[in-house]
Amino acid sequence: MRIVFCGVGALGSTAAVLCRNLEATLVFVDFDRVESKNLLAQAYVKQSVGKNKAEALKLQLLNFYGVKAESFGVRVTADNVATLCKGAQLLVDCFDNAASRKLLSDFARATTTPLLHAAVSGDGTFGLVRWDERFTPDAEDVAGQATCEGGEHLPLLGLLCGAIARTVQDFVKGGTRRDSMVGLAAVTPTA
Repeated sequence: MRIVFCGVGALGSTAAVLCRNLEATLVFVDFDRVESKNLLAQAYVKQSVGKNKAEALKLQLLNFYGVKAESFGVRVTADNVATLCKGAQLLVDCFDNAASRKLLSDFARATTTPLLHAAVSGDGTFGLVRWDERFTPDAEDVAGQATCEGGEHLPLLGLLCGAIARTVQDFVKGGTRRDSMVGLAAVTPTA
């Protein structure tokens, strides 16, 4: 199975690490670089600062766990989405903006590729894990809004990433498509 994680910041990097036990090829797509401020809320180590996030995550999984993965250090666009996502049996959207989510959703629907979305609210009070057919991206409150810098929402992010990984694992093992709403008090299956 080929699983493509689109966006490997706080949600994507941590969820991918939690999926390291799967019999699957993990693929990471992200144009961004690791900054020191990312170390508290993302699954990167200090030695990754300055490196492309997708490449850094690939190297960490190989070095720490022996997991081979692929990386593409580019921004997903209408011109490259088909190439980046080619052959995927599952897409995992961990983007932090509506435009990228819509682009990925349009591709997934056109190719009938299963797509799982993960999102955290701007105020860090809840998160969602939802399959594409039941997900509607909303606009950011403020362009470029940071929702998880500096580790301020770390407990919620941990729960949310665990829910993402479990949803991916359930899909890989049995095709189950379960949605979840995640808050600090509970992780509640919604479908």
